[in-house]
Amino acid sequence: MGIFNNLFNSKKGNAEEQQAQLEWIAITTVEQLDDIERNSSIKPQIIFKHSTTCGISSMVLRSFKNSYFLEGNQADLYFLDLHRYREVSNEVANRFQVYHQSPQVLIIKNGSAVANESHGGITTLDLAHYI
Repeated sequence: MGIFNNLFNSKKGNAEEQQAQLEWIAITTVEQLDDIERNSSIKPQIIFKHSTTCGISSMVLRSFKNSYFLEGNQADLYFLDLHRYREVSNEVANRFQVYHQSPQVLIIKNGSAVANESHGGITTLDLAHYI
């Protein structure tokens, strides 16, 4: 099982370690979505929805982390553990009118989701296009 733990990044704590390498803002409350909407008129807000129990989600998170190339102040980067904060995840889908998927990245500008991708589409999303 050791090779699969490494391959699918299923060791406990790896998501937290990866989060620490980027300047993530954890989304833990529905009220934070008000801030995201408001701040999206200043600069893009990027939400990464992650399933901590899904190997594919962990692989995509790792790929996203490795391909994320925007400078620190160009966008705010949010991380949502959708199992721990299911209510928040549901409100993201409702508020920004996107079908819930996992993993999923949303780019919020001027209060609306201008782009969203899931699974393998996340790594092909050109973030710089939305900055």
